Amino acid sequence: MNKPRTIDAYIDEFTGLARDLLQQLHALVREAVPEAQEAIKWGHPAWVHPSGTILFMISGHAKHANFAFTPSTREAFDTELSAMETGKGTVKLPYGSPVPSDLLRRMIAYRVREHEDDGVLWM
Repeated sequence: MNKPRTIDAYIDEFTGLARDLLQQLHALVREAVPEAQEAIKWGHPAWVHPSGTILFMISGHAKHANFAFTPSTREAFDTELSAMETGKGTVKLPYGSPVPSDLLRRMIAYRVREHEDDGVLWM
């Protein structure tokens, strides 16, 4: 099996609710950060700042997708994420559940600002 070389190819490996969610996340990020370059990093979709720093990544799993930010971005939204499963820098998004688009847009904007204003790099 060939490793995907584009985000679209990565998403095409999924079906049903998984593909739907990954497509929604892809569209959300394109809208929120059109200047970010799309890439595959460590086998997963990533968006890279024009400076070359990874801003965030997504990954598809058996029952959920992960949206990976820096730990500092995730921590800045702890209160709003209290009802969701999270990891060090990740937010778990179960397939078939509504996408918290507004929250993700604010997290994306925060991550871009923390990189541009504070120089926060990828993990």
